[in-house]
Amino acid sequence: MTRIDDTFAALKSQGKKAFVAYMMASDPDDATALEIMRGLPAAGVDIIELGMPFTDPMADGPTIQAAGQRALATGGSVTRTLDMVRAFRKDDATTPIVLMGYYNPIYARSGGVTQFLADAADAGVDGLIVVDLPPEEDDELCVPASRAGLNFIRLATPTTDDRRLPAVIANTSGFLYYVSVTGITGAAAANAAEVAPEVARIQKAANLPVVVGFGISTPEAAQSIASIADGCVVGSAIVKMIGEKRPVGEILAFVQELAAGAHRG
Repeated sequence: MTRIDDTFAALKSQGKKAFVAYMMASDPDDATALEIMRGLPAAGVDIIELGMPFTDPMADGPTIQAAGQRALATGGSVTRTLDMVRAFRKDDATTPIVLMGYYNPIYARSGGVTQFLADAADAGVDGLIVVDLPPEEDDELCVPASRAGLNFIRLATPTTDDRRLPAVIANTSGFLYYVSVTGITGAAAANAAEVAPEVARIQKAANLPVVVGFGISTPEAAQSIASIADGCVVGSAIVKMIGEKRPVGEILAFVQELAAGAHRG
C-alpha cells in the first residue's frame, strides 16, 4: 500500500472523490513554487501532481509549456524537483506526490533510471506519470519503478480501444489517468456526458481508480467530471494563475474552490 492507495481508500470510506492538482516545479521560482505546494493540502488537494521541467513537453499545451520554460529559466531540473519534494516532506508526510514528465531528463540524468528511482523514493515521491513511454517499453522505467515501491500511472485516452486497453492497464498501479479530450492540455473542455461511458468501461477493465484530467478549469466542471469518475485533475487553470503572478493566497483560494467542487462530485 502506497500513500496513493491509502488516499483513495480513505476518500472512498468518506464517500468523496479525489482532487488532484498539477503544478510545475520551480515555477515561477523555487521559493514561490514550494510555498504554493505547501498550501495545497490545506486547500483540499488530495494528491499533488508535480511537473518536472522539460524542453519538449509534447503532451502539454501553451500554458504548461510556458510554465516549463519559466522553470527552466530559473534553473529548474529533475534534481531541483526532487529537492522540492524533500522540502515539502519536512512538513507533510501524508499527501501523495506524483511526478509528471518525460523520459529524456530521467534517462539523461547522472546514474540513469536506477539512481533516479532511488532518489525519488528517498525524497518521498509516491508515483510517476511519464507520458512518452508506451507499455511496450515497460522494462525501461515502469517495472523498475514498481520494484522501487513507486506507483506507475498510465494514461488512457479517447482513442484507447478495447484491444489496446489491456496493455495500458498492465503494470499500472495507484490510479489510471483518463485524458478526457483528444489533444494537448488546455485545448478543450471536458464533457462529462461523453466521458462517463469511457470511464465506466475502463473502471470495469482495470479495477483501479480512474481519475479524469485535461479540460477541467472551474469548480462546476470539477464537480461534473468527478461525479462520473473517481476524481479529477486540474492543471492548466492553476498554472495560468501562477504565470499571471497572482498572489499565492489567491491561487490557493481558487484551488480550494476547485477541490470543493470535486469533493461534491
